Amino acid sequence: MSALPDFARTRIGQRAIAGAVLLLAALFPLAFDSLATQMDVAIFVLAYVMMALGLNIVVGFAGLLDLGYVAFYAIGAYTIGWLASDHFTGIGGEKGIHVLVSDFVQTSLGIHVNFFLVLIAAMVIAAVLGALIGLPTLRLRGDYIAIVTLAFGEIIGRIALNGDEITFGEQQLTNGQQAISPVDQPFLPGAGYEFDSAFNLRPYYWTGLVLLCFTLFVNFRLRDSRLGRAWIALREDEVAAASMGVPLVRTKLLAYAAGAALGGIAGAFLGSYNNAINSNQFQFSFSIFVLAMVILGGMGSIWGVTAGAFALAVIDRYLIPEIFDDLPSTFGLDFQLTQLSFGIFGFLLVLIMILRPEGLFPERRRQMELTEGVGTDETVYEARM
Repeated sequence: MSALPDFARTRIGQRAIAGAVLLLAALFPLAFDSLATQMDVAIFVLAYVMMALGLNIVVGFAGLLDLGYVAFYAIGAYTIGWLASDHFTGIGGEKGIHVLVSDFVQTSLGIHVNFFLVLIAAMVIAAVLGALIGLPTLRLRGDYIAIVTLAFGEIIGRIALNGDEITFGEQQLTNGQQAISPVDQPFLPGAGYEFDSAFNLRPYYWTGLVLLCFTLFVNFRLRDSRLGRAWIALREDEVAAASMGVPLVRTKLLAYAAGAALGGIAGAFLGSYNNAINSNQFQFSFSIFVLAMVILGGMGSIWGVTAGAFALAVIDRYLIPEIFDDLPSTFGLDFQLTQLSFGIFGFLLVLIMILRPEGLFPERRRQMELTEGVGTDETVYEARM
């Protein structure tokens, strides 16, 4: 009976399980209509998992509590809004700027850069912003880091909301609540294929799956690298890490930059899929939502965070609004379950903190820390002279 669990713990077993899960994920769209609700939910799930894995680098690996992660979602989304729409109509005169885009947008005003190049730009811009946000926190610890990152998240949100009043000549930084829309659909130059979310969601799903695989690859490589070990040392004891030669400034900034870069990629992907970038999308509550995914799955555990993000995303995007939304009315209550979404998430977090504080699938080191001495018999010996 124990042979299967033992095999799952080996490197070969983990790779076999990961390969099987990846194959099932790749075949998932074929089980549904190309415009089914399940496809829409799955695309959001992929993006949320990417964001949770990005935040896990900062919170789980390096131990730096970040409450402003929505800022990187925003910068990624606005990057594709700036570089793949007609938002900046005055740039390039009456011809605009076009880089590896389809014939459909070749004559459009504004800036139009290929989707996959925008992903790189979003990753770079978000990484730079992440490092800048990390600078004021270098001398801070614990709750003070959370307060500063919370402030930066709110600043980005306010800029997104009021960006229509920030102008460069005749160009606005954002459109505020009026949204930047429409956003160019992804285009494969070699194949000549352009996505169209109005008719087929499968290409978006498979693109998101590829981006998630890239995110997982980056997470594993970083965790097992010298930098990853430095992050873990920093998380366990900052003073001891510094005394052993770990460069605190560089190590912290790289954690913020790496986590922000993955958030930027996910933000650009979601911005393109939503076909609109609206300031109302970037609320503080979203940062808490992503942090809840990390806590639920197990901070520092890559597969745990993936599972936690998957669970909360499915609950948020499918179970509550599609399955159980009218459940209160069956008991004579005059409200919908979507009005209690964050209350439900809060209850789940309290429950997991009581029953399994290390998370659903914790990192081995953290599990040992939280369970050490639990359930063991302690014998008291009396010392006699």
